[in-house]
Amino acid sequence: MTKTERFAFLLVPNFTHIAFSCAIEPLRIANLLSGETLYEWVLASANGTQETCSNGTVSLVDCSFRDLPSSDRLFVLSGIHVQNHIDPDLLAVVRRERALGVNIGALCSGAYILARGGLLDGSRAAIHWDFHDGFMEEFPEVNLVSNVFVADEPIITASGGTATADLMLHIISEKHGTDLATEVADQMVYNAVREGSAEQRVSLQSRHGMRNPHLVRAIQIMGDCIETPRSPSIIADEIGISTRQLERLFGRYLNCSPKKYLMDLRLQRARNLLVQTEQSVTEVALACGFESPGHFARVYRGKFGITPTAQQSRIS
Repeated sequence: MTKTERFAFLLVPNFTHIAFSCAIEPLRIANLLSGETLYEWVLASANGTQETCSNGTVSLVDCSFRDLPSSDRLFVLSGIHVQNHIDPDLLAVVRRERALGVNIGALCSGAYILARGGLLDGSRAAIHWDFHDGFMEEFPEVNLVSNVFVADEPIITASGGTATADLMLHIISEKHGTDLATEVADQMVYNAVREGSAEQRVSLQSRHGMRNPHLVRAIQIMGDCIETPRSPSIIADEIGISTRQLERLFGRYLNCSPKKYLMDLRLQRARNLLVQTEQSVTEVALACGFESPGHFARVYRGKFGITPTAQQSRIS
C-alpha cells in the first residue's frame, strides 16, 4: 500500500480560484485513477473557518494557520492585492514547517509572501507575470524567472492559473510515474502539459502573428530600457535598419508608432509599480524614465483616466 501524501494549502484572501482548482483536481483524479488514496489535503485560513477567493466564492477550510496539522507539502496560495495580506501567523507556520523538513511551495502570487519573509533569497522563483515588475523592484535578491513553474529549488513555485496543474502533474509524475500523470492530464482533457521551463506569456510573434526579427528585437530593447528610454532612431540603429523602416514595421504589425508603443510600455510598468509596491509617485516616475513627476502625472492620466496618486489610493 502506497503511503498517502498530505498537502496543506494555506489560503490567503483573494486567492485565485483557477489555481486552487488546478491544485486540488489533479490530486483527486490521481486517487480516482489509481484506486488508492495517494493524496489527501487540508485547507487553512487565517480565521480557521473560511476564505474568499477573488471571484467571490467562499471556501470552507479545515483549520487556522496556527492549528495546521503535520503535512508532507505546504503551499501558500494567494491572488490579487497580495501585498495587503502578509499574515504573520502564515509566515510563522511556513517557517515552522520548513524547519520540520516539509516541502514548501507557493502558487500564483504566493511567492510574494515568501519573498517578503526572506524565504526565497538567492533562489529562482516563479510568480504570475502580472506581479513581475513590482516583485523585481522589491526583491532584487530573488532570481525571478518567467517560467510557468520552478520545481528544482528548495522552495517550489508556480505562476498560477493552469501552470498550477502543470506543477501538480510534474509532482505526480515524479512520485508515481509518467503514465499516471498522463492519465490524469487526459482525464482533465489537458493536452498541452508544459515543462517548468515553458514561458508564461504567449510570445510576441504568436500574439501579433508576426515573424519579423527586427520588430521582435526592437520590442525587446524597449522592454529592457524602460528606466532610460532610447529614441526610435537609436533603437533602429542598434538593430541595423533605418528609423523609417522601424516606423513602418510598427505601423504594419502593431498599428502604432515606435514612440507610442514605448510610452505605453513605460506607463504599463508604472501602473504595475503603483499597484504592486509602496514606492512613491516620484520613485515610480524615475523608475519608468520620467524626469518630471508632473509630466508623468499628466501622461498617466491621459492613458488611464486617473492620476498616479489616485491610483495608489484606490488599492490601499
